[in-house]
Order: sequence, then structure tokens, then C-alpha cells
Amino acid sequence: MDNVLLGGLSSSFATVFTNPLEVVKTRLQLQGELARKGTVTEPYKNFLHGFVQIAKHDGYLALQRGLSASLCFQFVLNSCRLGIYTTAYESGWTRNKDGNVSIIKSAFFGGVGGTIGQGLASPFFMLRNQLQSASVDKIAVGYQHRHEGFIQAFRKIYNAHGITGLYRGVLVTIPRGMMGSGTQIATFGWTKDFLQRKSSHLDPTTISFISGASAGTAMAIAMNPTDVIATRLYNQGVCENGKGIYYSGVIDCFIKIFKIEGVRGFYKGFWPHYIRIGPHSALVLLFFDELKALKERLKT
Repeated sequence: MDNVLLGGLSSSFATVFTNPLEVVKTRLQLQGELARKGTVTEPYKNFLHGFVQIAKHDGYLALQRGLSASLCFQFVLNSCRLGIYTTAYESGWTRNKDGNVSIIKSAFFGGVGGTIGQGLASPFFMLRNQLQSASVDKIAVGYQHRHEGFIQAFRKIYNAHGITGLYRGVLVTIPRGMMGSGTQIATFGWTKDFLQRKSSHLDPTTISFISGASAGTAMAIAMNPTDVIATRLYNQGVCENGKGIYYSGVIDCFIKIFKIEGVRGFYKGFWPHYIRIGPHSALVLLFFDELKALKERLKT
């Protein structure tokens, strides 16, 4: 239970610092939706231009838009995945017969935790995307839901479409959770184990930070395509019958993006995603290790 709580707290601390990058990433993933390159005017040229445009037209506070939903999403997600992985790690289930950390076993337990966490946190993922995409008309991208805030948005969706409305698009979180979390946790566990065995001169905090940064790099590359699909599915408007106005599901979304936007469409928002994931991963896993160390010190 301690690992579950520490996993959630560590991600909450990191989210406060990295949420602005998430806002820019969401906008970039939505701009030019289902439009061939060069056929529409895109308000964000790149992620740095995105920062400037959002601050200029929406105000600096808009860079923290959707923070409440982000905190809830990250707390639930990381409580599950870090809690499950750490329990497996401490039980010796992630190691080979020689005692070294196994990438495959680590990826399995990381993927299981990520899938469960993503599924449970799905409503917060939806709310985060819809709140972060909201903007003034001049730089608006994607469907604009015009929510007044986190609580109002939750009630609005639930009253209109019930529980199924809050979990619309949840199926895309399965590959997203498995690929993202599995890759991240496996890379972190293997890198940390390797550095502990080969670099005795490095202190634990440095090892945690390097391992976290490496894990973030691998995670961004593996997860971006499913992240784009998830962002599109969760942000699209909904008809009266509860169906999405652009995509009928995960497969339909994949096919339409590939046909109209090409492979490039799946890597929209990659750089802010990469720049966010790196620090976020490093901070989450660093805070997690530091909180565990603090817990052990308090026991003695």
C-alpha cells in the first residue's frame, strides 16, 4: 500500500512542473486534424512557438490549464504502475536466475500496471485533453468543448452520457499503457541495475535521475502514436447518440490519420512530448526513489 501512495505522490510533484509541456503537446497533436499537410493554417509552428502563442493569446495561466485533471490522472496512473512494479521488484519477480534485472519481466509488470492505471484514470485523461485544448478562436485547434472547469466538465459529461461517456476511447489506453509504461519501467529498472553494478562512484540520486531520463526517452518514442490517437478520441465532440463526430473507434481513428495525415500524423507533438516525458519521467522516478528512502529512514 505504501508503494501505491508513494507512486501517486511522486507523479503529482512532477506534474506541476511538466503540465505546460502537456498543454502545448495536446494543441500540436490536434492541429491540422484530418487535414492534409499544407491545406490548413496551423497556429502553432513548433513547440516553442506554441508556448509563445498560448501565453500571448490565452494568458500565462493557460499553460497550466487542466492541471487538476492532470494531477488526478497522474496520481491514479502512477499509483497503479509504480505500486505494481515495485511490489514485483521487491519480491524478486523482475530478476533472472543470475540475479540481474530482466528487461522482459520488468516490461511485463510495468505494462500490467500501466494498463490497469490507464484504464482507471481514463476519465481524467479525457478531461485533461478537453480542458487543455480550450482556447480563444484565433489559435483554437480541435473540437472546443467550452468547459468552465474540472468539476463542471466531469458533471457535464456524466449527465449527458453517463459512465460510458467518461470512458469513451478507453480501449486505446490499453496499448498506450502497455507500450508506454512497459517501455519506461523496463528501461528504468535495467539502467538503474546496470549503473548500480558498474558505476559504484555514482550516488543513488544521480543514478535515479539518469535512469529516469533514459526511461523517458524510450517511452516517448514508443508511446507517441497511441498518444495521438488517444488525444484525438478523447477530445472529439459527441453526437446525441453518444458516438464521436470524427472517429467511431481506435481502428477508425488510426486508418483516418494514416490515410489523410500520413505517418507524420502519428508523431505530431513529438518534441514537446519528448521534452515533457524526459523531465517528467526523471522527476517521477527520482521523487519515488527519494520518498522510498525517506520512508526507510523514518522506520529506523
